[in-house]
Amino acid sequence: MEMPLTERIGLHIKRVEQELMAAKHAALRPLGLTVPQYVALYTLDDQPGLSAAALARACLVTPQTIATVLTNLEAKGLIIRQPHPWHRKVAELRLTDDGRRLLAQADAKAVAIEQRIADGFSPEERALLIDLLARASSQLAPAPGQPENRTE
Repeated sequence: MEMPLTERIGLHIKRVEQELMAAKHAALRPLGLTVPQYVALYTLDDQPGLSAAALARACLVTPQTIATVLTNLEAKGLIIRQPHPWHRKVAELRLTDDGRRLLAQADAKAVAIEQRIADGFSPEERALLIDLLARASSQLAPAPGQPENRTE
């Protein structure tokens, strides 16, 4: 191998991401939520009225995935679909009062997990880590004139 496993940054990022998702799944399960459902609720709270397509993009998931997430959230009474005022074929998505209440509980659990991570670093180290991850992300962006590499 030209690059040892210990030097493969992507492997380290993936391991931490999987550990983070496992911790959030375990924390949200007692509330009857999955991480994708929590992310959808969080995003809709921040940007009420999104369409399903816009929500999928904002949550970095496929339209098929968001359709399943929305079906489950709607069945639980956590979101409603309302007709868009101008586009007849587009529905706006909004949280219900129950959705906002459950989101507040879920977000408290998610923030506690995020805080556990943050507590392992000084404020300067946290800022540096965020900067380094942003730089790593920018290295994966397509070069000008190159087609975007999409997996959806």
